[in-house]
Amino acid sequence: MLEFYSSSTNVVNSRKAMAECLEKALTENDTDCDLIIFYSAIGHNFKDLLDEAKRLSPHAQIVGCTCAGVIGREGANESMKALAIMAIRGPQEEFAVSWIDKIQGMNSYDAAAALAKDLIQKNDRITMIHFLASGIDIAADRAIESIESIFGKDMPIFGATSSDNMKAVNSFQFAGDAIFEQGSVAIGFADPSLNIITQATHGFEVIGLPFSVTRSKANRVYELDNAPAWEYLTQNLGLPITAPFNETIPVSALAELLPEQHQTAYNNNHILRAIAKKESDGSMYMPVACPEGTKLWLTKRNEDLIFGGLDTMVSQIVTQCDNQKPLAVFHADCCARGRHLFNSILKDEIVMRMQSPLCDETTPWLGMYGLGEFAHINGKNFFHNYTTALYVIVRRQ
Repeated sequence: MLEFYSSSTNVVNSRKAMAECLEKALTENDTDCDLIIFYSAIGHNFKDLLDEAKRLSPHAQIVGCTCAGVIGREGANESMKALAIMAIRGPQEEFAVSWIDKIQGMNSYDAAAALAKDLIQKNDRITMIHFLASGIDIAADRAIESIESIFGKDMPIFGATSSDNMKAVNSFQFAGDAIFEQGSVAIGFADPSLNIITQATHGFEVIGLPFSVTRSKANRVYELDNAPAWEYLTQNLGLPITAPFNETIPVSALAELLPEQHQTAYNNNHILRAIAKKESDGSMYMPVACPEGTKLWLTKRNEDLIFGGLDTMVSQIVTQCDNQKPLAVFHADCCARGRHLFNSILKDEIVMRMQSPLCDETTPWLGMYGLGEFAHINGKNFFHNYTTALYVIVRRQ
C-alpha cells in the first residue's frame, strides 16, 4: 500500500530547501522514498532541486513542475522560492510515471496520447491519474479526451497546468534529472485500496450578455463578435490593449455554459476560462477548444460566493469521506485566487476553511497556484479555471 508524506518551505537556497522538505516530510535519518512529486516557484535553481532530491532519495522517481506559489499543510506561500513536496513510499507496481517534453495547443491530443500509452504500458492497473501540464497554450479538453481514449472516461484525472509567477511566459516540468519547458508529466496510482474524491468551485457570477466566437481554429480565437479578439476583450474589460497578463488574468475570467446535467454537482451553471497567451496578430489562446459560435460571458468575482462555494464544496467532500480520515490531499488553486485576489489575512482564512474540516496537522497536503485545474466532477473530467480544486485520497472501506 502507498503511504504519503508532505512538507513545504520558503528556504532560499535550493538544495537546502529540498533537503528541509524531505527531512520534515520523512525523517532526518531516513529521507529515501519511492516517489517524489514537487511544486516549485519560478525562483529556484531547478537542477539543484533535482540533484538534492536524488542525493537524499536515491531510489525515488522524481517529477514536478513550476507554479506561482504552493499550499502545504503549513499554509500558503507565494514567494519566488516557495517549494512543496509529496513523498510517497510503496511498491513499484502501485504507481507509474510518464512524461513528454512538449505539449501545446495544436498537438495536445497527440502529445497526451503518447503520454497515456506509455503510462498504461508501464502499469495497466492504474485507477487515478495525477496530470501536470504546461499551461501556456494547451488545449486541455483535447488532452483529457486523449487520455480517456486510452484509459476510459471513468478514469479520474486530477491536477493542474503549471505556471510561472503569473507572467504566462513559460513554465517548466521535471522528470528524473530532465527539465522541460511546456512539457507534461503524468503519475498513475495503482494501489487498489485507494479511492479519490474530487471537487472544484469558483465563486464568480456572469454579467451582461454573451459575445460569440466568430473566427477560431482549435483553441486559438481570432475574432469575438467579428472584431479582433484581444482588442475586443480588453475593450470590454476597460483595459488598454497593451495590458500585461498579470493584470488581465485576475479580471478577465470568461464563462462558458455547463451542460445542464453537471450544473447541480458543480454548484454553478457556468465553468470559467482563462486566457493565458496572446499573439501579435490580436488572437488569443483559450485553454480548451473554442469553435465558432461558442458563447462566452464576462464575469465578476463575488466574495460571498467564493467563501460560500468553498464551504459547500468542503462539506460535500467531508460527507463523501464518510468518517474516513484522508490519507493525503492534492490541491490546485488558480494563481488569480492567491495574492492577486485576497490579502494575506483572507488567503490564510480560505486555506484554513479548506484544511480544518478535512484533516489535522499530520495529513499530507500538496497544493499549488497554477494556470488551471483538472477535476473529475459528476463522473466527468473537466478542465477548470479560477477554481479551488481538491483531490482527497482515502482508503476504500
